[in-house]
Amino acid sequence: MSLRDSLDLIRTVRPDAGTAALEHEIMAERASSLGAAEQRVVRAVAALAAAENDRDDRLSEARKVVWEYFVQRELVGFRRHNDVIQELSIPREVLVGLGAMTARRK
Repeated sequence: MSLRDSLDLIRTVRPDAGTAALEHEIMAERASSLGAAEQRVVRAVAALAAAENDRDDRLSEARKVVWEYFVQRELVGFRRHNDVIQELSIPREVLVGLGAMTARRK
């Protein structure tokens, strides 16, 4: 029996149950992915703070990772980033470069 057959059977018995299970899985995957992106930000910010020699590379990487995190947050509905900026201690020098970074990607 395929997944599609299983979902059809579930919908026959309980029409809302098939989509609810799938929506739950999607939400769990989104949360997991957002958590992983946040951890990448934490590591990039820590690496920037510890950088001595390759500071420009670390700053560039931090900007990239933070930009990707913000995009991912917006895709799941979080439009305001002020709380996570403060919570994750994202430096101003990282945030200042995000506008220029998005302009280059167009």
